Amino acid sequence: MPLSRTRPDYTADERTQLLGWLDMQRAIITWKCEGLPEEAAHRAVLPASPLMTAAGLISHLRWVEQYWFEVVLLGHPSSGPRFEGGKDGDFLVADVPLAQLLEEYEAQCAAANEIIAAHSLDDTGRSTEFEAGAASMRWILLHMIEETARHAGHLDAIRELLDGGTGYR
Repeated sequence: MPLSRTRPDYTADERTQLLGWLDMQRAIITWKCEGLPEEAAHRAVLPASPLMTAAGLISHLRWVEQYWFEVVLLGHPSSGPRFEGGKDGDFLVADVPLAQLLEEYEAQCAAANEIIAAHSLDDTGRSTEFEAGAASMRWILLHMIEETARHAGHLDAIRELLDGGTGYR
């Protein structure tokens, strides 16, 4: 089921608001990719950021979700292109179809939501591998809202440069 692009209720409790804002940003991310041709999804349009493609951003966000909720919070071992591909390895997806990247992102978001549901906002990470392991679930959610919203803005600019689409397409 697609996530809602609706803001959470003004008077909702803290958890509902945090997850509502995060899910809204996640929904915007996938929405900004609707109808994007495969070639365009892998085309770099920002001269100073040659790895920042729509496809690369989706991959990056998938691995960011995995890092913060599974590695930092749960203490699972770090794995995947964020760690194995060197700096920016999670953006290197030239041969991966956008549809696959979106499926993986949506699945990772669903897994993250299950983890969120099972933990208190005051629970802290278990990772001893990273300094961020001390972060609370509340901090992680706030960071993920910021991270996802920032990249939604990048996708706005990328989409406008690719096909002229602006705003909430």
